[in-house]
Amino acid sequence: MTPTARPRFGIMTAPQQVDYHDVLRVWREADAIPAIEHAWLFDHLMPIGGDPDGPAYEGWTLLSALAAQTRRLRLGVMVTSNRFRPPAMLAKIATTVDIVSEGRLDFGIGVGSRPDHPLARREYEAHGLPFHDSATAVASLAEACTVIRRLWTEEKPFDFHGTHHHLTGAFGNPKPVQRPHPPILIGGRSSATLRVVAEHADLWNIPGGDINDVVGRSALLDRYCTEIGRDPAEITRSIHLPVSYDHPGVTRSAIGLATDAGFHHIVLGLPTPYPAQVARWVADELIGATSPSG
Repeated sequence: MTPTARPRFGIMTAPQQVDYHDVLRVWREADAIPAIEHAWLFDHLMPIGGDPDGPAYEGWTLLSALAAQTRRLRLGVMVTSNRFRPPAMLAKIATTVDIVSEGRLDFGIGVGSRPDHPLARREYEAHGLPFHDSATAVASLAEACTVIRRLWTEEKPFDFHGTHHHLTGAFGNPKPVQRPHPPILIGGRSSATLRVVAEHADLWNIPGGDINDVVGRSALLDRYCTEIGRDPAEITRSIHLPVSYDHPGVTRSAIGLATDAGFHHIVLGLPTPYPAQVARWVADELIGATSPSG
C-alpha cells in the first residue's frame, strides 16, 4: 500500500432481511461491472438490524453459492466470527470456497460479535455457542490464524496444542487454489485485535465512522507492526462505509476522506431493499463520480 495506490471498490450485501435471489441479483450484476472488484457478506446467525425475527442466512454457505454463480469478483465474509466455528473446520470451509471460486477468496476473520451488542449476543445462546470474554476471544483468534495458515500450507499432518485450540494429526487436503494461501483480512479496532492484525493479516478492515479515530487506529497498527519488525505497508487498509441512496454526496465525501487517509480497499455497504440496477448505480454515482453532489 502506498499513498498513490489506486482504490479498489467493493460492495457488502448483509444477508439479513432480504431474499437469497435479491442478493444473487446484485452479485451477478456487480460481477459484470469491472469498477466493482470485490463483494462481501457478513457472519451473523440472526438479524442484527430490523425485525429481530426476520431472515438471516449463514454466511459461508451463501458465499459458496454466490462463488459458483460469479466469475470475476473477489469475495469473502466480512468478517467471519472466530467464535462460531473451530479453526480447522473453518480452514476446510474456506478452502472449499476458494476452489469453487477458482481462487477468488479473500479470507475475512475477526474476534466475533461485540459483547455490548444485544442483538448480536443473543445468537450465541440461541445456537448453543459459548461466548467467552474479550481477552480469551482475542487469544483464540491469534491461535486460529496460526492453525488455519498451517492447514493451508503444510504438506504433512501436524499436532497443535495451544491454550484455546488442540488438534492431533491435523492436515488440509486439498489445498486452496491461491498460494501460499488466500489473503487474510482481519477486521476490528481494539488494541488487542490490532496486535493480531500486525502478526497475521494481509488486509485490515475497520468500520467507517469518525475518520480521526480510524486514522488513529491505523497509526497504532503501524506502531505494532514496527514493534515486531514488519513493514506496515504490507497490510492493506480496508474500510466499510455505509451507502446512502438518497444522499450519494455524503457517501462520496466519506470515500474521499478514507482514501486521503490511506484506506484504498473500500467496501460500500448496501442497505436493503436493493434498488433495480443498484450495482450500476454504485459504479456511476459513487465510484465513477469525480465531484461531490447530492
